Amino acid sequence: MPTSRFSRRLPLHALCLALAAAGMPVAFAQSTTGSLFGDVPVAAGTTVRVENQSGVSRDLPVDASGRYKSPALPIGTYKVTLLRDGKVLDTRDNVAVRVGNASEVSFSAGTAQAATLDGVQVSANATPPIDVASVDSRTVIDAQQLAKLPLGRTAEQIAQLAPGVVPNSGGFTSDTGKSLVSFGGSSANANAYYINGFNTTDPLQALGGITLPYGAIDQEEVYTGGYSAQYGRSDGGVINAVGKRGTDTWHYGVQFLWEPQFARAKGANNYYASGVPQSAKAGNLYAYNRDNRNVDSTASVYAGGPLIKDKLYVFAAAEVERRDTQTVANEEASNSFEKSRSTMPRWYTKLDWNITDSNILELTGASDKTENRGSYYDYDYVAKRRGAFVNDADRQKNGGDLWSGKFTSYITDALTLTAEYGKMHTQAYQAPANYDGSLTYIDGDVNQNPALNGGVPIGNAQTTDGLSDPKRGNFTTNTRLDLAYAIGDHTISVGIDNLTAKAANQGSESSGPGYTWSYSQSLPNVPINSDLGVGATGDFPNGADGYFVQKNTYSQIATVRSTQRAQYVEDKWQVNDRLLLQLGLRNDQFTNYDSASQAYITQTKPQWAPRLGFSWDVMGDASFKVYGNAGRYYLGLPLNPALNSAAATTNTVQYYTYGGIAADGTPTGLTPMSGPVSGLNLYGQQPDPKVTTAKGLTAEKQDEYILGFTKTAGPEWVYGAKLMYRNLRNAIDDYCDRNAVLAKSAQLGQDASTSNSCFLINPGRANTFTLVDASGNYVEVPMSNAELGFPKLKRQYYSLETLLEHPFDGHWYAKFDYVFSRSYGNTEGQLRSDVSQANASTSYDWDGASIMQFANGPQNNDHTHQIKLYGYYQIDPEWLVSANLAVISGSPRHCLGFYGADGTDPLSYGSLYHFCNGEPSRPGKQGHLPWTRQLDIGATYSPAFADHKLSFSANIFNLMNEQRPLQLSPYSELSPQLTNPLYRTVTIRQQPRYARLSVSYDF
Repeated sequence: MPTSRFSRRLPLHALCLALAAAGMPVAFAQSTTGSLFGDVPVAAGTTVRVENQSGVSRDLPVDASGRYKSPALPIGTYKVTLLRDGKVLDTRDNVAVRVGNASEVSFSAGTAQAATLDGVQVSANATPPIDVASVDSRTVIDAQQLAKLPLGRTAEQIAQLAPGVVPNSGGFTSDTGKSLVSFGGSSANANAYYINGFNTTDPLQALGGITLPYGAIDQEEVYTGGYSAQYGRSDGGVINAVGKRGTDTWHYGVQFLWEPQFARAKGANNYYASGVPQSAKAGNLYAYNRDNRNVDSTASVYAGGPLIKDKLYVFAAAEVERRDTQTVANEEASNSFEKSRSTMPRWYTKLDWNITDSNILELTGASDKTENRGSYYDYDYVAKRRGAFVNDADRQKNGGDLWSGKFTSYITDALTLTAEYGKMHTQAYQAPANYDGSLTYIDGDVNQNPALNGGVPIGNAQTTDGLSDPKRGNFTTNTRLDLAYAIGDHTISVGIDNLTAKAANQGSESSGPGYTWSYSQSLPNVPINSDLGVGATGDFPNGADGYFVQKNTYSQIATVRSTQRAQYVEDKWQVNDRLLLQLGLRNDQFTNYDSASQAYITQTKPQWAPRLGFSWDVMGDASFKVYGNAGRYYLGLPLNPALNSAAATTNTVQYYTYGGIAADGTPTGLTPMSGPVSGLNLYGQQPDPKVTTAKGLTAEKQDEYILGFTKTAGPEWVYGAKLMYRNLRNAIDDYCDRNAVLAKSAQLGQDASTSNSCFLINPGRANTFTLVDASGNYVEVPMSNAELGFPKLKRQYYSLETLLEHPFDGHWYAKFDYVFSRSYGNTEGQLRSDVSQANASTSYDWDGASIMQFANGPQNNDHTHQIKLYGYYQIDPEWLVSANLAVISGSPRHCLGFYGADGTDPLSYGSLYHFCNGEPSRPGKQGHLPWTRQLDIGATYSPAFADHKLSFSANIFNLMNEQRPLQLSPYSELSPQLTNPLYRTVTIRQQPRYARLSVSYDF
């Protein structure tokens, strides 16, 4: 068999030595490589050469059956050449090697016959578009497509091109302000983010992660299911960005983008849907959006090339985005009008060092930050005019930096060792500008007694209700070791995947004197909270009209951490030329530490996650693929639950009636209705880690099953379909009905108590609690699910995905997806989108039996129908047009109110129960929000006089200017039997139409 040859020009030549003996190329998830394989005519002296513009050149042997295969190759565009005795017989140009994919490039017998004629060489660009060497579900978007399609410039906007990926329904954003997405009905924080193999997911809430500058993305890989056993910590999806790298030729580029205000449509106003509030500023107007402004500009540069030819390569990119906005706050907000400026610097650098032919080192650095500052003004809602300056807004700095190093050693042709290590630090700095600690924050001034304020709410210049530590931030360390051994038709991989995280100085405390005031109103003859001993206002002086005020005291600043470790083993077995089996097993372990560095969650026993998949090349020519997989996925807790359930916290309320209002908005003539009370028993005590969690707490896990096919229809079309089923088997959330636990303890004859406000449990099943008896001994309190009063945990997602794709043929590209899906059950996951609650695994859900009654129904990220169509057309070498259409059915409406027909409040949560006007109100009973339609279009002009290196582009987003509601306020009552005027009012809607203009030059 011919021996392989490597050109000395190769910048990452050692990659191509790995796993050459495998029966099928190996493509690693969240990696930076892909592979090639195929069939050629069998003849002596035949080899296949693959080479790309980065200097990679490899001569591959052909076996006795006419098969060849490459090891892992750097992603990029390749030329594949069929050689016989060194003479070129046929070529395939512009073959794309995509991250994690194996592309088939075959040569027919006819080619060999034609090539026997002197001087004959047959060339072609087309290759079969189906990857028959993968068992997972993914969408890969490369830099060329990113440059052509009209897309928002975030990783999440790119991910929405994948089927089943939709905007999250809760309006959740990352720390750097990027709108998050939902995969397969999961919550917005169930996703994992990677850059060049390093996990960048936010460790505190798992809301997003650090992402690359748009122009630095070589390919973005979007996993929607079926991951390899090498990766986990996600039961939603994966966004894996692979950055660009230097090549043998120096390249530079600049770009400027502008989103002008004159091309932005005016926003649609929001109106109270249920009447006029008690202290209305402008009739039934809730939010005057027509005065909102937004101007965005971005400047970016890049450069890449060889520092030392064949040895050391560099690529660097940087961009700075600036956004100037003015926002009219809703009618009930404390700060009426804000002018702000956000500055978002991002950079990326990659070094590739070929130490020797068998050892390479890759270094990656990246940064993704945002800084916000602004000013508040009064606003006249009647005259629609900005008023006097009030105060500066808080200064905020979010995001951070990462660096990672990846070392690859090709010990033998069949044995490869890869080691990766990296660190990430993000900050969450927030400091009030011009902060005056002598002023007390006033909330709900629109609910003040109009007899005491003349019908005009009285407030002050305090804009901050909480203060945070300026050193607040998060730290992540990611370590991976992978060993791959190829033997015959098997490729065996083993490795470890460890992640440590720390959230430092997190939390906040009340501003001003250490407390804030909040005005409200109730019916004068109805107790405000009987469970906490707070009576009706009518029983106290100045309470005859139901007006009262709350003194809120809050304090919590803590440092917490976690370790997440995993081991895996996987076999990719090429059973025959047409059938590939992928058999994997992963073991995850999670340990979480409280603010006193004590382990309060220890999940170190084996948590086995099997991953089984197959790919069947039905015809043997990569034209028809049937595939499927089944797997289990574990999701560790982010760090946030330790702050809410395992840290010393003070959170109390004291209720008063009042007889006057001072000039600074604070109440006077106070009559106490209660002492300081806390519905969650948060009086500043440090929770005992043995009591914090239920005994034997197990991690969140989900089972997933996929079966699908992909088929070519002639040389120009690909179509397919896929069935997916996901079943959430287990979750973690907090349970806060401590009285029920104490009652069961007393029933068991125990003289026990607990200072905990809540316990972390596995909801929907039996749990055993730990308390402390009068002698200081720990005692166990087992409670069945029936005793807890809960239904079984349920979140089931099923979908049918269909696709039709026309690969780019030099003229046009198009892809159509339709997804029918349902996400049904009584829990969304770690978040609760209907009320935009982002406290991971410590949401309102499962806090008590009453909150879960009638919770079963379509879940918040349920969108039954999803239609996506995008593509582009190259009219001629100078002009290109593109479009992106998404038509998605609405998420379920909600009506939440006080509990039961009598309107009680057993958990002190107010209007948060699944009751509407005293009647049970399951999710979706009120119907669904309307369909959303978003059409984005673009055009690019690259003039020939500049050798097509200069480009002018114009994109219009939401061309039809549809501003449909994405979320409505679900709260139906202000207090029992008192209608909330905000109920069903639009709180989130589609962005108005806007345009983006850009100019770029590449040289």
